[in-house]
Amino acid sequence: MQYSVVNYKTVKNLDDFRWDGEFLCFEPYKNRKYQYLPIGDILKLAQYGISIDMNEDGQGYKIYRMNEISDMICSLDVDKYADINEKEVKKFVLKDNDVLFNRTNSQAFVGRTGIFKKFSNEPFIFASYLVRFRPDQERVLPEYLNTFLNTKYGSQDVKRRARISINQSNVSASELQKVEIPLLSINFQSKIRPLFSKAFNLILNSRTLYSQAEQLLLSELGLSNWKSKHELAFVKNFSDTQKADRIDAEYYQLKYDEIIEAVKIYKGGADTIKGQFKLNKKSFKKIDNKQYCYIEIGCVNISDGSMEPIVLQGLELPANAKINFQKSDVLVSKVRPYRGAIGIVDCDEYVGSGAFTVLQENGTVTKETLMVFLRLKPLLDFSLKFNTGTSYPTITDDDILNFPLPKINTEIQNQIKEKITEMYYTKSLSKALLGIAKSGVELAIEKDEVEAENWINNKLEKLDIKIAESNSANA
Repeated sequence: MQYSVVNYKTVKNLDDFRWDGEFLCFEPYKNRKYQYLPIGDILKLAQYGISIDMNEDGQGYKIYRMNEISDMICSLDVDKYADINEKEVKKFVLKDNDVLFNRTNSQAFVGRTGIFKKFSNEPFIFASYLVRFRPDQERVLPEYLNTFLNTKYGSQDVKRRARISINQSNVSASELQKVEIPLLSINFQSKIRPLFSKAFNLILNSRTLYSQAEQLLLSELGLSNWKSKHELAFVKNFSDTQKADRIDAEYYQLKYDEIIEAVKIYKGGADTIKGQFKLNKKSFKKIDNKQYCYIEIGCVNISDGSMEPIVLQGLELPANAKINFQKSDVLVSKVRPYRGAIGIVDCDEYVGSGAFTVLQENGTVTKETLMVFLRLKPLLDFSLKFNTGTSYPTITDDDILNFPLPKINTEIQNQIKEKITEMYYTKSLSKALLGIAKSGVELAIEKDEVEAENWINNKLEKLDIKIAESNSANA
Protein backbone atom coordinates (compact mmCIF):
# COMPACT_ATOMS: atom_id res chain seq x y z
CA MET A 1 0.00 0.00 0.00
CA GLN A 2 1.22 3.50 -0.83
CA TYR A 3 0.03 6.66 0.82
CA SER A 4 0.80 10.37 1.02
CA VAL A 5 -0.13 13.03 3.54
CA VAL A 6 -1.52 16.05 1.70
CA ASN A 7 -2.76 19.30 3.21
CA TYR A 8 -6.34 20.27 2.43
CA LYS A 9 -5.00 23.64 1.24
CA THR A 10 -2.96 21.88 -1.45
CA VAL A 11 -6.02 20.03 -2.72
CA LYS A 12 -8.16 23.15 -2.60
CA ASN A 13 -5.67 25.04 -4.77
CA LEU A 14 -5.83 22.44 -7.56
CA ASP A 15 -7.80 23.58 -10.61
CA ASP A 16 -10.29 20.72 -10.34
CA PHE A 17 -10.07 19.98 -6.61
CA ARG A 18 -8.73 16.46 -7.16
CA TRP A 19 -8.30 14.41 -4.03
CA ASP A 20 -8.20 10.82 -5.42
CA GLY A 21 -5.32 8.69 -4.18
CA GLU A 22 -4.07 7.76 -7.65
CA PHE A 23 -3.37 11.42 -8.36
CA LEU A 24 -2.02 12.52 -4.97
CA CYS A 25 0.16 9.47 -4.16
CA PHE A 26 2.16 9.34 -7.37
CA GLU A 27 3.60 12.80 -7.86
CA PRO A 28 6.72 12.30 -10.02
CA TYR A 29 10.31 13.01 -9.03
CA LYS A 30 11.75 16.38 -10.03
CA ASN A 31 15.41 17.37 -10.29
CA ARG A 32 16.03 20.80 -8.76
CA LYS A 33 18.75 21.47 -11.33
CA TYR A 34 16.17 21.93 -14.08
CA GLN A 35 13.36 24.29 -14.87
CA TYR A 36 10.05 22.45 -15.28
CA LEU A 37 7.20 23.77 -17.39
CA PRO A 38 3.71 22.43 -18.15
CA ILE A 39 3.76 20.73 -21.54
CA GLY A 40 1.03 23.13 -22.66
CA ASP A 41 3.51 26.02 -22.33
CA ILE A 42 5.92 24.54 -24.87
CA LEU A 43 3.38 23.48 -27.52
CA LYS A 44 2.55 25.19 -30.78
CA LEU A 45 -0.28 22.74 -31.46
CA ALA A 46 -2.43 20.35 -29.44
CA GLN A 47 -5.21 18.77 -31.48
CA TYR A 48 -7.69 15.93 -31.11
CA GLY A 49 -8.04 13.60 -34.11
CA ILE A 50 -11.16 13.20 -36.21
CA SER A 51 -14.21 11.32 -34.92
CA ILE A 52 -15.64 9.31 -37.81
CA ASP A 53 -16.71 5.82 -38.80
CA MET A 54 -13.86 3.73 -40.17
CA ASN A 55 -13.71 0.96 -42.73
CA GLU A 56 -11.34 -1.79 -43.85
CA ASP A 57 -12.35 -1.62 -47.52
CA GLY A 58 -9.76 0.95 -48.57
CA GLN A 59 -12.35 3.73 -48.80
CA GLY A 60 -10.77 7.11 -48.04
CA TYR A 61 -7.52 7.78 -46.19
CA LYS A 62 -5.52 5.62 -43.81
CA ILE A 63 -6.18 6.59 -40.20
CA TYR A 64 -3.90 6.01 -37.21
CA ARG A 65 -5.27 4.58 -33.98
CA MET A 66 -3.69 3.43 -30.72
CA ASN A 67 -2.91 0.04 -32.29
CA GLU A 68 -0.49 1.66 -34.72
CA ILE A 69 1.77 3.10 -31.99
CA SER A 70 4.50 0.73 -30.87
CA ASP A 71 7.93 1.17 -29.25
CA MET A 72 7.73 4.98 -29.36
CA ILE A 73 7.24 5.15 -33.15
CA CYS A 74 4.10 5.11 -35.30
CA SER A 75 3.80 1.95 -37.37
CA LEU A 76 4.29 1.84 -41.13
CA ASP A 77 1.15 -0.23 -41.63
CA VAL A 78 -2.37 1.05 -40.97
CA ASP A 79 -5.42 -1.16 -41.50
CA LYS A 80 -8.30 1.31 -41.10
CA TYR A 81 -9.57 4.00 -43.47
CA ALA A 82 -11.76 7.09 -43.07
CA ASP A 83 -13.73 8.44 -46.01
CA ILE A 84 -13.39 12.21 -45.55
CA ASN A 85 -13.23 15.27 -47.82
CA GLU A 86 -10.11 17.22 -48.79
CA LYS A 87 -10.84 20.03 -46.34
CA GLU A 88 -10.86 17.55 -43.45
CA VAL A 89 -7.70 15.89 -44.78
CA LYS A 90 -5.86 19.22 -44.66
CA LYS A 91 -6.95 19.68 -41.05
CA PHE A 92 -5.99 16.21 -39.81
CA VAL A 93 -3.13 15.11 -42.08
CA LEU A 94 -0.03 14.06 -40.13
CA LYS A 95 3.28 15.79 -40.72
CA ASP A 96 6.81 14.56 -40.13
CA ASN A 97 7.69 14.43 -36.41
CA ASP A 98 4.15 14.94 -35.12
CA VAL A 99 3.84 13.33 -31.67
CA LEU A 100 0.71 11.20 -31.17
CA PHE A 101 -0.63 10.51 -27.67
CA ASN A 102 -3.28 7.89 -26.87
CA ARG A 103 -5.70 9.59 -24.49
CA THR A 104 -8.29 6.87 -23.85
CA ASN A 105 -8.28 3.08 -23.52
CA SER A 106 -7.55 0.58 -20.79
CA GLN A 107 -5.25 1.91 -18.05
CA ALA A 108 -2.34 -0.06 -19.53
CA PHE A 109 -2.62 1.65 -22.93
CA VAL A 110 -3.53 5.20 -21.87
CA GLY A 111 -0.50 7.40 -22.46
CA ARG A 112 1.04 5.28 -25.21
CA THR A 113 2.96 7.84 -27.24
CA GLY A 114 4.81 7.66 -30.55
CA ILE A 115 6.36 9.93 -33.14
CA PHE A 116 5.18 9.90 -36.75
CA LYS A 117 8.01 9.66 -39.28
CA LYS A 118 6.99 10.47 -42.83
CA PHE A 119 7.84 7.53 -45.08
CA SER A 120 5.73 8.14 -48.19
CA ASN A 121 3.76 10.83 -50.00
CA GLU A 122 0.50 9.16 -48.99
CA PRO A 123 -1.55 11.32 -46.56
CA PHE A 124 -2.30 9.80 -43.17
CA ILE A 125 -4.80 11.13 -40.64
CA PHE A 126 -5.48 10.26 -36.99
CA ALA A 127 -8.48 9.21 -34.89
CA SER A 128 -10.24 11.17 -32.17
CA TYR A 129 -8.84 9.14 -29.27
CA LEU A 130 -5.36 10.35 -30.22
CA VAL A 131 -3.99 13.82 -29.57
CA ARG A 132 -1.41 15.39 -31.89
CA PHE A 133 1.35 17.57 -30.39
CA ARG A 134 3.79 19.90 -32.10
CA PRO A 135 6.25 21.53 -29.68
CA ASP A 136 8.08 24.81 -30.05
CA GLN A 137 11.37 23.36 -31.31
CA GLU A 138 13.41 26.26 -29.98
CA ARG A 139 12.63 24.88 -26.52
CA VAL A 140 11.66 21.22 -26.88
CA LEU A 141 12.39 18.89 -29.79
CA PRO A 142 9.59 16.46 -30.75
CA GLU A 143 11.91 13.48 -30.22
CA TYR A 144 12.58 14.63 -26.66
CA LEU A 145 8.88 15.28 -25.93
CA ASN A 146 8.04 11.81 -27.22
CA THR A 147 10.85 10.22 -25.20
CA PHE A 148 9.93 12.04 -21.99
CA LEU A 149 6.30 10.90 -22.20
CA ASN A 150 7.59 7.32 -22.54
CA THR A 151 9.98 7.56 -19.54
CA LYS A 152 8.88 6.31 -16.15
CA TYR A 153 8.61 9.93 -15.00
CA GLY A 154 6.45 11.17 -17.85
CA SER A 155 4.35 8.00 -17.90
CA GLN A 156 3.78 8.13 -14.13
CA ASP A 157 2.58 11.74 -14.30
CA VAL A 158 0.24 10.91 -17.18
CA LYS A 159 -1.28 7.81 -15.59
CA ARG A 160 -1.91 9.50 -12.24
CA ARG A 161 -4.02 12.07 -14.08
CA ALA A 162 -6.18 9.46 -15.80
CA ARG A 163 -9.89 9.42 -14.99
CA ILE A 164 -10.68 5.76 -14.42
CA SER A 165 -14.04 4.12 -15.03
CA ILE A 166 -15.05 0.51 -15.71
CA ASN A 167 -12.48 -1.00 -18.11
CA GLN A 168 -11.64 2.47 -19.41
CA SER A 169 -9.32 5.35 -18.58
CA ASN A 170 -9.09 8.81 -20.06
CA VAL A 171 -6.60 11.68 -20.00
CA SER A 172 -7.89 14.82 -21.69
CA ALA A 173 -5.62 17.04 -23.78
CA SER A 174 -6.02 19.85 -21.24
CA GLU A 175 -5.04 17.53 -18.35
CA LEU A 176 -2.08 16.19 -20.29
CA GLN A 177 -0.81 19.71 -20.92
CA LYS A 178 -0.46 20.14 -17.14
CA VAL A 179 2.23 17.44 -17.04
CA GLU A 180 5.50 19.22 -16.29
CA ILE A 181 8.52 18.51 -18.49
CA PRO A 182 12.12 19.32 -17.49
CA LEU A 183 13.73 21.76 -19.93
CA LEU A 184 16.89 19.87 -20.75
CA SER A 185 19.28 21.82 -22.96
CA ILE A 186 18.70 21.79 -26.72
CA ASN A 187 22.26 20.50 -27.04
CA PHE A 188 21.36 17.40 -25.00
CA GLN A 189 18.01 17.01 -26.76
CA SER A 190 19.91 17.05 -30.08
CA LYS A 191 21.73 13.91 -28.95
CA ILE A 192 18.38 12.10 -28.82
CA ARG A 193 17.19 13.09 -32.32
CA PRO A 194 19.65 10.93 -34.38
CA LEU A 195 18.74 7.86 -32.31
CA PHE A 196 15.21 8.10 -33.69
CA SER A 197 16.48 8.61 -37.25
CA LYS A 198 18.71 5.53 -37.01
CA ALA A 199 15.96 3.50 -35.36
CA PHE A 200 13.47 4.44 -38.06
CA ASN A 201 15.91 3.51 -40.85
CA LEU A 202 16.32 0.11 -39.21
CA ILE A 203 12.55 -0.29 -39.13
CA LEU A 204 12.46 0.45 -42.87
CA ASN A 205 15.19 -2.18 -43.38
CA SER A 206 13.24 -4.72 -41.35
CA ARG A 207 10.15 -4.03 -43.43
CA THR A 208 12.14 -4.74 -46.60
CA LEU A 209 13.37 -8.03 -45.16
CA TYR A 210 9.83 -9.08 -44.29
CA SER A 211 8.58 -8.11 -47.74
CA GLN A 212 11.31 -10.25 -49.32
CA ALA A 213 10.27 -13.27 -47.22
CA GLU A 214 6.64 -12.70 -48.15
CA GLN A 215 7.41 -12.47 -51.86
CA LEU A 216 9.42 -15.69 -51.70
CA LEU A 217 6.41 -17.54 -50.33
CA LEU A 218 3.85 -15.92 -52.63
CA SER A 219 5.98 -16.77 -55.65
CA GLU A 220 6.52 -20.36 -54.48
CA LEU A 221 2.74 -20.82 -54.12
CA GLY A 222 1.91 -19.07 -57.39
CA LEU A 223 -0.13 -16.43 -55.55
CA SER A 224 1.91 -13.35 -56.43
CA ASN A 225 -0.88 -11.93 -58.60
CA TRP A 226 -3.79 -13.16 -56.49
CA LYS A 227 -6.63 -10.69 -56.05
CA SER A 228 -9.63 -11.07 -53.82
CA LYS A 229 -12.88 -11.28 -55.77
CA HIS A 230 -16.13 -11.11 -53.84
CA GLU A 231 -18.94 -12.81 -55.75
CA LEU A 232 -22.36 -11.23 -55.40
CA ALA A 233 -24.16 -14.40 -56.47
CA PHE A 234 -23.30 -18.10 -56.68
CA VAL A 235 -25.02 -21.46 -56.16
CA LYS A 236 -24.29 -24.05 -53.46
CA ASN A 237 -26.07 -27.32 -52.76
CA PHE A 238 -28.07 -27.67 -49.56
CA SER A 239 -26.02 -30.79 -48.78
CA ASP A 240 -22.89 -28.59 -48.56
CA THR A 241 -24.48 -26.49 -45.84
CA GLN A 242 -25.36 -29.59 -43.84
CA LYS A 243 -21.74 -30.77 -43.87
CA ALA A 244 -20.40 -27.43 -42.69
CA ASP A 245 -23.34 -26.56 -40.42
CA ARG A 246 -23.18 -23.03 -41.86
CA ILE A 247 -25.70 -21.23 -44.08
CA ASP A 248 -24.11 -17.75 -44.31
CA ALA A 249 -23.06 -16.75 -47.83
CA GLU A 250 -19.61 -15.54 -46.74
CA TYR A 251 -18.56 -19.04 -45.76
CA TYR A 252 -19.13 -20.31 -49.31
CA GLN A 253 -17.41 -17.51 -51.24
CA LEU A 254 -15.63 -19.02 -54.27
CA LYS A 255 -12.40 -17.12 -53.57
CA TYR A 256 -11.79 -19.38 -50.55
CA ASP A 257 -11.86 -22.45 -52.77
CA GLU A 258 -9.21 -20.83 -54.98
CA ILE A 259 -6.91 -20.34 -52.00
CA ILE A 260 -7.39 -23.92 -50.77
CA GLU A 261 -6.76 -25.24 -54.26
CA ALA A 262 -3.51 -23.24 -54.59
CA VAL A 263 -2.25 -24.87 -51.39
CA LYS A 264 -3.45 -28.39 -52.23
CA ILE A 265 -1.75 -28.47 -55.63
CA TYR A 266 1.59 -27.30 -54.25
CA LYS A 267 4.34 -29.47 -55.69
CA GLY A 268 5.73 -30.36 -52.24
CA GLY A 269 2.38 -31.52 -50.94
CA ALA A 270 0.08 -30.10 -48.29
CA ASP A 271 -1.05 -30.77 -44.76
CA THR A 272 -3.08 -28.94 -42.13
CA ILE A 273 -1.66 -26.73 -39.39
CA LYS A 274 -2.52 -29.37 -36.78
CA GLY A 275 -0.47 -31.88 -38.77
CA GLN A 276 2.65 -29.71 -38.44
CA PHE A 277 2.14 -27.79 -35.17
CA LYS A 278 0.83 -28.61 -31.73
CA LEU A 279 -1.32 -26.40 -29.53
CA ASN A 280 0.21 -24.78 -26.44
CA LYS A 281 -2.39 -24.42 -23.70
CA LYS A 282 0.09 -24.25 -20.85
CA SER A 283 -1.61 -22.30 -18.07
CA PHE A 284 0.04 -20.53 -15.15
CA LYS A 285 -0.84 -19.79 -11.56
CA LYS A 286 -1.13 -16.06 -11.06
CA ILE A 287 0.74 -14.55 -8.10
CA ASP A 288 -0.73 -11.20 -7.09
CA ASN A 289 2.54 -9.47 -6.15
CA LYS A 290 4.60 -10.88 -9.03
CA GLN A 291 5.41 -8.77 -12.09
CA TYR A 292 4.38 -10.17 -15.48
CA CYS A 293 5.02 -9.26 -19.12
CA TYR A 294 1.53 -9.53 -20.57
CA ILE A 295 0.71 -9.88 -24.28
CA GLU A 296 -2.74 -9.10 -25.64
CA ILE A 297 -3.81 -8.56 -29.24
CA GLY A 298 -3.00 -4.83 -29.19
CA CYS A 299 0.60 -5.70 -28.21
CA VAL A 300 1.30 -7.42 -31.56
CA ASN A 301 2.57 -5.13 -34.32
CA ILE A 302 0.56 -5.87 -37.47
CA SER A 303 3.50 -4.69 -39.61
CA ASP A 304 5.78 -7.59 -38.79
CA GLY A 305 4.47 -9.54 -35.81
CA SER A 306 6.90 -8.04 -33.28
CA MET A 307 5.56 -7.64 -29.72
CA GLU A 308 5.60 -4.96 -27.05
CA PRO A 309 4.44 -6.44 -23.71
CA ILE A 310 2.56 -4.60 -20.99
CA VAL A 311 4.22 -4.88 -17.58
CA LEU A 312 1.59 -5.62 -14.92
CA GLN A 313 1.43 -6.93 -11.39
CA GLY A 314 -0.42 -10.24 -11.02
CA LEU A 315 -3.26 -8.42 -9.29
CA GLU A 316 -3.65 -6.21 -12.39
CA LEU A 317 -3.77 -9.02 -14.94
CA PRO A 318 -7.11 -9.26 -16.76
CA ALA A 319 -9.28 -12.33 -16.39
CA ASN A 320 -8.32 -13.43 -19.92
CA ALA A 321 -4.61 -13.77 -19.01
CA LYS A 322 -4.53 -17.57 -19.27
CA ILE A 323 -1.53 -18.89 -21.20
CA ASN A 324 2.16 -19.11 -20.35
CA PHE A 325 3.84 -18.43 -23.70
CA GLN A 326 7.13 -20.07 -24.54
CA LYS A 327 9.94 -18.79 -26.74
CA SER A 328 9.31 -19.64 -30.42
CA ASP A 329 5.55 -20.03 -29.98
CA VAL A 330 3.54 -18.67 -32.92
CA LEU A 331 0.65 -16.49 -31.75
CA VAL A 332 -2.41 -16.19 -33.98
CA SER A 333 -5.19 -13.81 -32.99
CA LYS A 334 -8.63 -15.39 -32.93
CA VAL A 335 -10.29 -11.97 -32.69
CA ARG A 336 -10.48 -10.09 -35.99
CA PRO A 337 -7.80 -12.43 -37.39
CA TYR A 338 -7.74 -10.69 -40.79
CA ARG A 339 -5.83 -7.79 -39.13
CA GLY A 340 -2.72 -9.95 -39.03
CA ALA A 341 -1.93 -9.88 -35.29
CA ILE A 342 0.33 -12.89 -35.79
CA GLY A 343 3.90 -13.20 -34.52
CA ILE A 344 6.63 -15.29 -32.95
CA VAL A 345 7.34 -15.08 -29.21
CA ASP A 346 10.96 -14.04 -28.62
CA CYS A 347 11.39 -14.98 -24.94
CA ASP A 348 10.06 -17.25 -22.18
CA GLU A 349 8.85 -14.43 -19.93
CA TYR A 350 5.48 -13.64 -21.52
CA VAL A 351 2.03 -14.60 -20.36
CA GLY A 352 -0.91 -13.83 -22.55
CA SER A 353 -4.48 -13.64 -23.57
CA GLY A 354 -6.63 -16.66 -24.33
CA ALA A 355 -7.66 -14.77 -27.47
CA PHE A 356 -4.63 -16.30 -29.22
CA THR A 357 -4.17 -19.72 -30.74
CA VAL A 358 -0.66 -20.64 -29.57
CA LEU A 359 1.27 -23.02 -31.84
CA GLN A 360 4.56 -24.90 -31.45
CA GLU A 361 6.69 -26.54 -34.15
CA ASN A 362 6.01 -30.25 -34.49
CA GLY A 363 6.83 -31.12 -38.10
CA THR A 364 8.81 -30.09 -41.16
CA VAL A 365 7.25 -26.63 -41.59
CA THR A 366 9.14 -23.96 -39.60
CA LYS A 367 7.58 -21.32 -37.36
CA GLU A 368 8.92 -18.59 -39.66
CA THR A 369 7.22 -20.13 -42.69
CA LEU A 370 3.96 -20.53 -40.76
CA MET A 371 4.01 -16.91 -39.58
CA VAL A 372 4.63 -15.53 -43.07
CA PHE A 373 2.08 -17.92 -44.59
CA LEU A 374 -0.70 -16.89 -42.19
CA ARG A 375 0.06 -13.21 -42.74
CA LEU A 376 -0.19 -13.45 -46.55
CA LYS A 377 -3.07 -11.40 -47.92
CA PRO A 378 -4.80 -14.48 -49.41
CA LEU A 379 -4.66 -16.26 -46.03
CA LEU A 380 -5.85 -13.22 -44.07
CA ASP A 381 -8.79 -13.12 -46.46
CA PHE A 382 -9.26 -16.87 -46.00
CA SER A 383 -9.70 -16.34 -42.24
CA LEU A 384 -12.88 -14.37 -43.02
CA LYS A 385 -14.49 -17.64 -44.12
CA PHE A 386 -14.75 -18.83 -40.52
CA ASN A 387 -15.69 -15.57 -38.80
CA THR A 388 -18.60 -15.44 -36.39
CA GLY A 389 -19.85 -12.25 -34.75
CA THR A 390 -20.05 -8.69 -36.05
CA SER A 391 -18.25 -5.96 -34.07
CA TYR A 392 -15.39 -8.29 -33.08
CA PRO A 393 -15.51 -11.30 -35.42
CA THR A 394 -13.78 -14.38 -34.05
CA ILE A 395 -12.61 -17.79 -35.16
CA THR A 396 -11.74 -20.85 -33.05
CA ASP A 397 -8.62 -22.90 -32.32
CA ASP A 398 -10.10 -25.71 -34.44
CA ASP A 399 -10.66 -23.36 -37.38
CA ILE A 400 -6.99 -22.38 -37.33
CA LEU A 401 -5.70 -25.90 -36.72
CA ASN A 402 -7.62 -27.09 -39.79
CA PHE A 403 -6.22 -24.41 -42.11
CA PRO A 404 -4.47 -25.98 -45.12
CA LEU A 405 -0.68 -25.66 -44.94
CA PRO A 406 1.76 -26.29 -47.80
CA LYS A 407 4.92 -28.29 -47.14
CA ILE A 408 7.20 -25.65 -48.57
CA ASN A 409 10.49 -26.66 -50.17
CA THR A 410 13.28 -26.82 -47.54
CA GLU A 411 15.53 -24.40 -49.45
CA ILE A 412 12.74 -21.80 -49.64
CA GLN A 413 11.97 -22.31 -45.95
CA ASN A 414 15.63 -21.72 -45.09
CA GLN A 415 15.62 -18.48 -47.07
CA ILE A 416 12.44 -17.35 -45.32
CA LYS A 417 13.90 -18.22 -41.93
CA GLU A 418 17.04 -16.25 -42.72
CA LYS A 419 15.01 -13.18 -43.74
CA ILE A 420 12.70 -13.34 -40.70
CA THR A 421 15.58 -13.93 -38.27
CA GLU A 422 17.40 -10.91 -39.70
CA MET A 423 14.19 -8.89 -39.60
CA TYR A 424 13.72 -9.57 -35.89
CA TYR A 425 17.37 -8.80 -35.22
CA THR A 426 17.11 -5.52 -37.11
CA LYS A 427 13.99 -4.62 -35.13
CA SER A 428 15.83 -5.44 -31.90
CA LEU A 429 18.61 -3.00 -32.87
CA SER A 430 15.99 -0.34 -33.52
CA LYS A 431 14.37 -1.04 -30.17
CA ALA A 432 17.77 -0.90 -28.46
CA LEU A 433 18.43 2.58 -29.89
CA LEU A 434 15.09 3.83 -28.61
CA GLY A 435 15.81 2.18 -25.26
CA ILE A 436 19.08 4.11 -25.07
CA ALA A 437 17.17 7.33 -25.78
CA LYS A 438 14.65 6.63 -23.01
CA SER A 439 17.19 5.47 -20.42
CA GLY A 440 19.46 8.39 -21.32
CA VAL A 441 16.70 10.92 -20.67
CA GLU A 442 15.80 9.18 -17.39
CA LEU A 443 19.45 9.35 -16.31
CA ALA A 444 19.64 13.04 -17.21
CA ILE A 445 16.54 13.69 -15.08
CA GLU A 446 17.93 11.67 -12.15
CA LYS A 447 21.54 12.91 -12.34
CA ASP A 448 22.65 15.45 -14.95
CA GLU A 449 23.14 15.87 -18.69
CA VAL A 450 26.90 15.25 -18.67
CA GLU A 451 26.63 11.86 -17.01
CA ALA A 452 23.70 10.94 -19.25
CA GLU A 453 25.52 11.99 -22.44
CA ASN A 454 28.60 9.95 -21.50
CA TRP A 455 26.39 6.94 -20.81
CA ILE A 456 24.60 7.35 -24.17
CA ASN A 457 27.89 7.63 -26.07
CA ASN A 458 29.24 4.52 -24.37
CA LYS A 459 26.11 2.49 -25.21
CA LEU A 460 26.03 3.78 -28.79
CA GLU A 461 29.65 2.87 -29.43
CA LYS A 462 28.87 -0.78 -28.68
CA LEU A 463 25.56 -0.80 -30.54
CA ASP A 464 26.88 0.94 -33.65
CA ILE A 465 29.25 -1.99 -34.21
CA LYS A 466 26.27 -4.37 -34.30
CA ILE A 467 24.34 -2.05 -36.63
CA ALA A 468 27.32 -1.82 -38.99
CA GLU A 469 27.62 -5.62 -39.00
CA SER A 470 23.89 -5.95 -39.73
CA ASN A 471 24.08 -3.45 -42.60
CA SER A 472 27.10 -5.27 -44.02
CA ALA A 473 25.25 -8.59 -43.92
CA ASN A 474 22.27 -7.08 -45.77
CA ALA A 475 24.40 -5.35 -48.43
